[in-house]
Amino acid sequence: MTFEKQKPKITATADHVADTADDSTAWWRGALIYEIYVRSFQDSGDDGIGDIPGILARLDHIQSLGADAIWLTPVFVSPMKDFGYDITDYRRIDPLFGTEEDLDRLITEVHDRGMRIMFDMVLCHTSDQHPWFQESRRHPEGGTGDWYVWADPAEAGGPPNNWISAFGGPAWNWDNVRKQYYLHDFLASQPTLNWNNPEVVDAMLDICRHWLDRGIDGLRLDAIAALVNDPEQRDNPPGAEGPRYNEGGAPGSPFRYQSHIYDRDRPQILPLLNRLRKLTDSYEGRFLLGEVSDVDSVAVSAKYSKGHDRLHSCYTFALLNEVPDGERLRDLLERYYRRMQDGWPTLMFSNHDVERCISRWGSLDHLAGEPQYLARLVLALLTGLRGTVCLYQGEELGLPDGDLHEDEIVDPFSQAFWPEYRGRDGARTPMPWAADENALGFSVGQPWMPVGKGHARLAVDRQEAEPDSTLQMARRLFQWRRGSEALRLGRLEWEEAESPVLAFRRIAGEDEILVACNISNGPCGFDPGQGWTPDPDAPQGLGDGDGRLPPFGFGFWRRA
Repeated sequence: MTFEKQKPKITATADHVADTADDSTAWWRGALIYEIYVRSFQDSGDDGIGDIPGILARLDHIQSLGADAIWLTPVFVSPMKDFGYDITDYRRIDPLFGTEEDLDRLITEVHDRGMRIMFDMVLCHTSDQHPWFQESRRHPEGGTGDWYVWADPAEAGGPPNNWISAFGGPAWNWDNVRKQYYLHDFLASQPTLNWNNPEVVDAMLDICRHWLDRGIDGLRLDAIAALVNDPEQRDNPPGAEGPRYNEGGAPGSPFRYQSHIYDRDRPQILPLLNRLRKLTDSYEGRFLLGEVSDVDSVAVSAKYSKGHDRLHSCYTFALLNEVPDGERLRDLLERYYRRMQDGWPTLMFSNHDVERCISRWGSLDHLAGEPQYLARLVLALLTGLRGTVCLYQGEELGLPDGDLHEDEIVDPFSQAFWPEYRGRDGARTPMPWAADENALGFSVGQPWMPVGKGHARLAVDRQEAEPDSTLQMARRLFQWRRGSEALRLGRLEWEEAESPVLAFRRIAGEDEILVACNISNGPCGFDPGQGWTPDPDAPQGLGDGDGRLPPFGFGFWRRA
């Protein structure tokens, strides 16, 4: 099989990310990566849970968007207390999702279509049912005894320090077999691996090697800032700004009251990223994408992807939490691009861990009212901005969060903070494929989570039949972007515009595109000036040419 290589990117100005000699033509630069939350994408049977054969059945849909790669949430063997992010066997596919043969078929079919496939890799913790942990708690002196983070009680009893789990409450759990506390940065059923132990490092790198050998083209690294913790287990100091100190945990969680200098973003992480990159670089065309959360994710994303010996890219949770107007969004993007001087940005506005962008942004007064026009504005932003783009399943349909009742919530993170924090379940409801079929075409059985109320009218089959639907707009935007060197690889320069308009230019050689987006539900003025004409090949959300952008309007212009 062969893959078409991208053209080399034009070197950016000093204010933006510069080219690097070793990966300037890499497939992932400017790529569109489609994230699949496997449990909710397509069920091929009748158990109500999405699976690998279901993905195979829907590859035409993904390819129609112009996607360069798919990213699968974990499909490893798991007790599913955190729906796959608690793993008992990293080398086998959970029967819920299919067979090893199903995965081989998927890898082959994706590659035959000229796309890549990425796996979600959970390096920080395992399930408490993993054989490593079971041996560690029973045999402290041998085997995997030191493969997890254990500690004796404090002098007066209780946890050894003040670290807080991102899911709320102490980050330590008492084990009555070993008579010690173990660390869990997330659920108590997710004990933290001891990456200060070289044996753990070797074992986890060998797991990554296993999947790279199987033909996986990239790894999305879950919660990478939590990979290493302080071996002295010192107390975290109070957060300098109280509960708004960082992006971690739910709003109101005690996690936000600390400055996480000892349990996140430790200096020992960088040499471990060096080893991960060295492993990945021993294979052709592989990609390491870091998830950075629980810290200043803009600054840490830049640090973890700096140079040529760390991760290829990281995405920032700041964009996933953002509720913007034009000025605020520009400030955040400018800061992200500025910090990513020596790295490559990755952009996403929705994923499986946060409220969908259409619901999050649409909750604001200045963005309320027309969710499908807001959805197209978001797609236009992703088309125009600089970086690799991750599109979450259903984002191409303009899906809002599924509206669930409290008794329908299954995510433990959501359950812990309901109703003040509505959590992640609404972003994980089944993909609506057919408006008039059982479970909207997701499954012939009872789906593991209710379908989203109101999602039937946004189902794929309905939008297929509408030439001006959000789905059709997504296809036109991303296919157009796929063929534009300026949009995929060019530099970005900001254009002066009054809020709520966000305007910028994308430039690659003689190819120059002006992008303007109205981040509001009211009309506003924008004049591109002389020498610009609407791009005849670009999908447009323009008004009637009177020098105004309509509500949620956007436009793409070229030099006349």
